[in-house]
Order: sequence, then C-alpha cells, then structure tokens
Amino acid sequence: MLAMAKTRIKMTGFADFADFDAIGLAELVRTKQATPAELLDAAIARASRVEPGINAIPIRHDNYARAQIARGLPDGPFHGVPFLLKDITLLEGTQTHYGSRAFQPYAADRSSTLTERYLRAGLTFFGKTNSPEFGLSFTTEPLVHGPTRNPWNLAHSTGGSSGGAAAAVAARILPVAHATDGGGSIRVPASCCGVFGLKPTRARNPMGPDRLEGWAGMSHAHVVSLTVRDSAAMLDATHGPELGSPYAVPPPQRPFLEEVSRAPGRLRIAFADRHPDGSAIDGEIASAVREIAALLEALGHSVEEGAPKTSIDTASVSRAIIGVNTALTLRQRAAELGRPIGLDDVEFVTFALQTVGVQTSGADYLAATVAMHQAGREFAAFFEKFDVFLSPTLCLPPLELGRLDMMSRDVESYIGLISRYVPGPAIFNMTGQPSMSVPLAWSQSGLPLGMMFGARFGDEATLFRLAGQLEQARPWRNRKPPVCA
Repeated sequence: MLAMAKTRIKMTGFADFADFDAIGLAELVRTKQATPAELLDAAIARASRVEPGINAIPIRHDNYARAQIARGLPDGPFHGVPFLLKDITLLEGTQTHYGSRAFQPYAADRSSTLTERYLRAGLTFFGKTNSPEFGLSFTTEPLVHGPTRNPWNLAHSTGGSSGGAAAAVAARILPVAHATDGGGSIRVPASCCGVFGLKPTRARNPMGPDRLEGWAGMSHAHVVSLTVRDSAAMLDATHGPELGSPYAVPPPQRPFLEEVSRAPGRLRIAFADRHPDGSAIDGEIASAVREIAALLEALGHSVEEGAPKTSIDTASVSRAIIGVNTALTLRQRAAELGRPIGLDDVEFVTFALQTVGVQTSGADYLAATVAMHQAGREFAAFFEKFDVFLSPTLCLPPLELGRLDMMSRDVESYIGLISRYVPGPAIFNMTGQPSMSVPLAWSQSGLPLGMMFGARFGDEATLFRLAGQLEQARPWRNRKPPVCA
C-alpha cells in the first residue's frame, strides 16, 4: 500500500509526501489522488525513518488511526490528514503521560474539547508528541521519555514545551501538529525548529472540559505548521466558545484562511533587538531582528524602534500562577493513586514548583492575576499606537541538550538561564494577545532563529496577513533540516 501511495503522490508532480502541507494533503484525498490510509502509511513510514534520531513521538497509536479510517472519517476540512497530539492532551482510549512518571500509565476516558474539534475536522491520530513534564520547561527532555533532538542539529534542544510537535513537523513526518503555549511553548519550539507557530488569543480555542482555562488564562492551544495557511485553516476548524467558556474573544471578520492571502496594508510596527531589561542579546539574533525590520520597511510598513513596557514582575507572576496549578495537578493525581506524589514520581523542578504553589496564599495568587491583568492594560495602550511588535522569539540560539535540566537542585540557576534565553514570549500569555514565531533567519551554524510578532487582543487576522506576506517575501518551506536528507 505504501508503494502505491508513493506512486500516486509522485503522479501529482511533487517529489515526496513531505512536499505537501495539510491543505495539500486534504486536496489529494478530496480529488482521489490518495486515500487516508495511504497518507497515514506514508506518515508512519516517515516517522520510522527519522524517529530513532529525534525521539519526537514517544506514544504511538497507529491502530487508533487505522480504526478511525475503517469506521469512516468526518467530511471535515482535513479529511484523511495524519495528525499528532501533544502528550498533555486527552484522546479517549489512548495513553497520555503528561511527560511524567506520575502518569505512566494513564488511559484517557474522555477527549478534550479541542481534540473533539480535531476529530470533526477529519484528522487521523497516530500518536502523541514528546513534552517536558506537565509542559513546564523550554526544552523537551522528560525523564519518562528521554530528550527530543533538534532536526537541525541533534546535539541541540527543540525548545519546549511543544518540542516533540515542532521536531516532527520540521523533520517532515507531517506538516502540522497540535501544540500548546503557556509561556512560549508554541513559539519557542517553532523558533528552535524552523517552523511556523502562532499562539492565538486567549479563549480563541477551547481549553475544556476539565479546566476551562489553563494557568489562570495564560495557557493557549493551537498548532505548529510548515505553512501559514495550515495554521489559519486549522484555527478556522477549531475556534469558538465552548459550554461554560469564562472569556469572550472578538469574533473574526472572515475565515482566517482568507486573511493569509490578503494584503496587510501599511502596518505600524515597533521592534526591539534587545532583552526586555535593555541588555544586549546574542549578536546574530540582534542582527537578524534588524534585518527583518529593514525587510518590513521595504515591504511598505512604518517601522521604528520601540517596545511595550510593563510595571509588573512577570517572573513572580508566573511562579505563583504556575506553582499553584502544578500543586493542584499533583494533588489530584495523588488522590487518584491513593498515595502522596514524591521525587520518584516527578522531576525536581516540578516538585519545587509544587512547593511554591502550596506555600502561595490565596491573596498572593489573586495578586498575581491582578498583576497579569494590569500588564494587559499596559500592553493594550501600546497597541493603540502600533499594530505589531517585532522582537526575537529567543535571546540565545537553541541551547545544547542538557543545559536546562529539570532534575537540577539549583533551581535559581535554572530560572536564571530561562530569563536570559526566553524573556519575551510569556508576557503575551499574560495579556492574552496573539503572538507568532516566524522562521525568518538561521544562524551561521545552521540553527533556526525565529522572529516573534505580537498584535492586539483578538487580532490574529493582522498576524496571518503579515505572516502570509513574509512567507512570500522570505520563504522557508523548502529549507529542510539534515535529518530530511
């Protein structure tokens, strides 16, 4: 069957399954140039070839996908397209480990609301991608499943926490994969792996049914993808309120997919090539920011240096909110297991965060949420003057594996490295605004350097229009990592 699939795909004029994005694959199925089973076989074969080197998909359920096809798939926009969920998301009847020994094994008895929308879109689910424990790190090196390796250089990190998803897409196992972002976890791996990653506006996609918000509204879910149009079309398939949604978000004026091909007009863009504290960052990254700023000006936009400011202590806010949520997660798991959770179950940084959460008072937690909303007001004022803010996704190139060690007892040094490496993305989780990482630069050593763009609350449309323009002006789709050779 796989040989037949390859033959039929080659008849379309493309060299390989990896040349298609998800919209293209769905079109193959719609026009009967390929079947869902053939596309699934091709994705599985691709995974078999590259997975031993990158370790992106530790949980496989190929038979679940085959059973989906045998039962008949919904006639959705991605009918027959292979897909992967991140290992912190539920799909009924399959394993989810949350990147943790505490959840190995754990079989889901329900699906998340977002997963149900993916199912209705016609996707086939053949596995789950690697995640650090509970999505708590900016590298993907969980003890329970081992490290995911960057397809551009196997000694380097994929970023986190959606590192398995970004690696799988970069390695062309599939063109789009589920991802989540509570402080940069879509955009950081997208930057490290040279793919496109948009974090949508708070509440654009559902988070339920178990918790209708994640991390006090900081956690958002969507995908990483090879192309901008796949990200837009996937958001068209999944966005909208769910029963009991605690937030409202402005509805889109038109399908997000239509925005990708629309001219963005002359945007007012501010940019910063320094750390948010004003200090210098990696020289190659700073130079890349200035180069993209010049490109934006050449494309007709109004570009000037400037950055939004906030009066809040973002690190303290994150620590309180994530600590309390981690404590709740471990308390619930302890109740399920009928015993306390200890260091034999979770990694040291996770345990330390739980301790912070237990020690955080209700008043302190509420103060953190008030501060987060204050940042939202401060950023909203900045975006009255500017349409878009450009900054580096990361202030250092992708780290070597082992640099961010969640078993380290030196938690302050661990946090200190994060503050130098990933200082920018989390503020957009706190304000709830959409933000994207676009693969527009590479280091001299061949590592991707993503550029981050943020826009007003509810304004994914501007980001998709700008991303579509940049994709045409500085295309990245045909730039493939060494593992694709």
